[in-house]
Amino acid sequence: MTDRFREQGAFSWFELTTDDVAAAQSFYGRLFGWSMERWDGEVDYTLIKVGAREVAGIAAAGPGHRKPPGWGVYVTVTDVDQTAARAEELGGRVLVPPTDIPRVGRFCVLQDPQGAVLTAITYCRP
Repeated sequence: MTDRFREQGAFSWFELTTDDVAAAQSFYGRLFGWSMERWDGEVDYTLIKVGAREVAGIAAAGPGHRKPPGWGVYVTVTDVDQTAARAEELGGRVLVPPTDIPRVGRFCVLQDPQGAVLTAITYCRP
C-alpha cells in the first residue's frame, strides 16, 4: 500500500456504483484504456487498473445497496467510528454506519450538511 492508504485526510480510492457493471467496464475501458479485474473478495467487485496499479473500483448497485449511483471518493482516516461521530456533531449525516470490509478495512458513508456524499475508510495494516 502507498501513503494515501495511511495518511489522515488523503483521497485514497474512487468507486463507481452502477446498475450496469458490464456496460461501465466497456465504456470506461474503451474511453481511458483502463483494464478491469474481478476482485477476489466476499462481494462482486471490479478493480480498475491503470497499467498494473489498482486505482478504483466498480460496485453493482442493487437491492439493499446503500450508496447512491455515481462516482464516489474515499478519504483515509485514522478512526472511522470517531470520524462518523464527529461528522454528526458538525451537522452531517451518517448514511452507512461504520462497517467492516473483510481484508480491506472499516468504512462509513457520510453526507455533509450541504448534501455531498463521501466515504471515510481506515485500511487494514498489511
